[in-house]
Amino acid sequence: MEDGHAGAGSESEPESGLPGYSSSGRLEQVLKSGHFAITAELAPPDSANPQDVYARARLFDGHVDAMNATDGSGANCHMSSVAMCALLARHGHEVVMQISCRDRNRIAIQGDILGGAALGINNMLCLTGDGVQVGDHPQAKPVFDLDSLSLLEIVAGLRDKHAFASGRKLTDPPRVFLGAAENPFAPPFDFRPHRLAKKIAAGAQFIQTQYCFDLPRFTAFMQRSQDLGLLEKCFILPGVGPLASARTANWMRQHVPGVHIPDHIITRLEGAKDQKAEGRNICIEMIQQLREIEGVSGVHIMAHRQEASVADIIQQSGVLRDRMPWTPSPEPTFKKEHAISAHAHD
Repeated sequence: MEDGHAGAGSESEPESGLPGYSSSGRLEQVLKSGHFAITAELAPPDSANPQDVYARARLFDGHVDAMNATDGSGANCHMSSVAMCALLARHGHEVVMQISCRDRNRIAIQGDILGGAALGINNMLCLTGDGVQVGDHPQAKPVFDLDSLSLLEIVAGLRDKHAFASGRKLTDPPRVFLGAAENPFAPPFDFRPHRLAKKIAAGAQFIQTQYCFDLPRFTAFMQRSQDLGLLEKCFILPGVGPLASARTANWMRQHVPGVHIPDHIITRLEGAKDQKAEGRNICIEMIQQLREIEGVSGVHIMAHRQEASVADIIQQSGVLRDRMPWTPSPEPTFKKEHAISAHAHD
């Protein structure tokens, strides 16, 4: 996170049952069919109760194509990404398992990748990870055996070469759609498209970016990426999200690594009678404007502590048009009674 693009279109087709596809997941199918995809960040609970995961996921049902389960985001401790994804995948949800290099070495990470794929996780996002000093366990020992580029290469090797990083062969490879993160808003700006090129060469097939509040800066990034021939090689989903207030926006740009919020956004929030509503309006407008940029394949919504507003934001943006993402069917009410009856005859 450098040998050739290991995603769709590589010389050896992935053995997924779908020619030209790396996985059997819905996210890859939505993107490759040309639909405008919606992904959203699902905050993990500080809990061991699976119902807390299901309750959070229900907020996104029928509105998003995939949910990202974060992996110690901000170097803070929560339920693990692989556990959240496993819980949701067994109910049919499409999930993106985030993998941070901060906390585990290549032995543990490769084990998690195989385990995640075995549990039905179709999508994996490779991240370097925030430093432990910004989180709630600053005394923790960081690992960083890998970075996002080397992690991408390892996952692509597991999938396409059927081999661990050591060279030892796999009997069955993980069939996964590979993603990475990018930040067009962090200097040096001229370097960012070249960094994207390296991630694509390492295996990235889709990209989710940091929050986009600076449309001119993002447009320049996309234009330069197009000049380099990158937009035909991966799917770009810029990050968006509602801001709760001008105070929140100021705090984010001062304390959240990599977040860039221009002054005009904060001025607009400060002048609004209802700052939270204005933050949602800004998010809706940004989604609509991003949809018109060539090479943008969807958006990734990060609505920290405002997850309940995501469905309304998507609906008001109108970007899904007449398409409705998958939603789980309700479990039949007779299931529990049927199970009790069956045990009665044992």
